[in-house]
Amino acid sequence: MKVLGLLALTLALTSSLTVPAKVSAAERTKLTIYTALENDQLGPFKAGIERAVPEVEVVWVRDSTGVITARFLAEKDNPRADMVMGLAASSLLMFEKQGLLATYEPKGADALKPAFRDSIRPYSWTGTDASIGVICFNTAEAEKDGAKTPARWADLLVPSLKGKVVMPHPASSGTGYLLVAGWLQGMGEEAGWAFMDKLHENIAAYLHSGSAPCVQAARGERTAGLSLDMRGAAEKSKGAPLAVVVPADGTGWDEEAYAIVGTTKHLELARKVADWGATKAANELYAKSYAVVAYPGVANVPANYPANAEAAMIKNDLGWMADNRERVLAEWSRRYEAKAAKK
Repeated sequence: MKVLGLLALTLALTSSLTVPAKVSAAERTKLTIYTALENDQLGPFKAGIERAVPEVEVVWVRDSTGVITARFLAEKDNPRADMVMGLAASSLLMFEKQGLLATYEPKGADALKPAFRDSIRPYSWTGTDASIGVICFNTAEAEKDGAKTPARWADLLVPSLKGKVVMPHPASSGTGYLLVAGWLQGMGEEAGWAFMDKLHENIAAYLHSGSAPCVQAARGERTAGLSLDMRGAAEKSKGAPLAVVVPADGTGWDEEAYAIVGTTKHLELARKVADWGATKAANELYAKSYAVVAYPGVANVPANYPANAEAAMIKNDLGWMADNRERVLAEWSRRYEAKAAKK
């Protein structure tokens, strides 16, 4: 009996040494992360982070890109977030230039595609996935009005689409801003503003959501909704009579990224989360929501995804998007705010 008892004690001690104890709820540290991720992404991302870094309890503060960007900048003298994740890289570049981000290059980040790595030293942010501007075009509604499926941006300017186009408001939606920045960079500023002046005549409303324009087009509430590649594919896969169009003259895009806030009191834990963000496992999670992600070879292109989307991405200067954001939004508002949807 003594031998059996000693054996049981030995096994118990060995087990306690080789199997890490679970972190209790009381021992976990709350990490506040500002984000513009979609609501249905929050649960899987929280689970992924907490599985990789069990000492952390993720606390999301979620809103649209424009709102989160404005809130973060308003709090710059007294930051309340530990990290920012799932926010447009153009926004993070603004934060970086104001010295609001911690300097840290995640482990494994050197293996990511160059476009998803911070090119400015010291290194502060890391990209995760790219969003590409598209036209969600309801072919059933268009047939009623004799409107043809657009192939280029200028095809949205026809009289038959007057009052039947919606797009995101660029001040409240990152999708709206990447579209505007894409036109100004791809067409040149003079031609870009001239295009938007004409487009404004056909706009029914500027919505405060990046996905809402495509959803409205899918429901037949509008004929054309300017939105993102993945939303278009998703709505079409649900059975909506949509053509998901990537204009042949090129389209704007932005990437989501993450970074550590410079004033966080939980720097080491935030670094562990940042390390997870650059892993293949994390990118496989990003790929459930995006066709273009940072990790080479990771892809999960959904049904009805436009085949030419990545090839149509303009040569985008994320630094230009960050440096010119306030100027562009002020000019945009002066010209077009009258059709902004009520919040």
